[in-house]
Amino acid sequence: MNSDDPTVTDPDLYKVIFENDRVRVLEYRDRPGDKTHLHRHPDSVMYTLTSFRRQISAGERSVDVEIPAGTVRWVGAQEHSGQNIGDTQTHSIFVELKEPAPSPRDGVLGPQT
Repeated sequence: MNSDDPTVTDPDLYKVIFENDRVRVLEYRDRPGDKTHLHRHPDSVMYTLTSFRRQISAGERSVDVEIPAGTVRWVGAQEHSGQNIGDTQTHSIFVELKEPAPSPRDGVLGPQT
């Protein structure tokens, strides 16, 4: 496990709930005001179990994201930190792919449709 793995940087917020040689599934839970440390995700699929508002930051860039419960989004490989800027708890599932992407998508930040 790398030092930029979210289960290492924020073990109180990220928990591995399944893993095999092709995918790793993380459960993420936080409360309003909670922040994550800088960490890295491979290409992933995110399923939001609760609605949330958060700010995702990477270097000098940041984006505010509001996603309703039940949304499924592609999250391209990226390094970022985040903060729950809403007034609700966050509960999400990430399915991280262990296979490399066919080509890098530099410059994309936050979840994609």
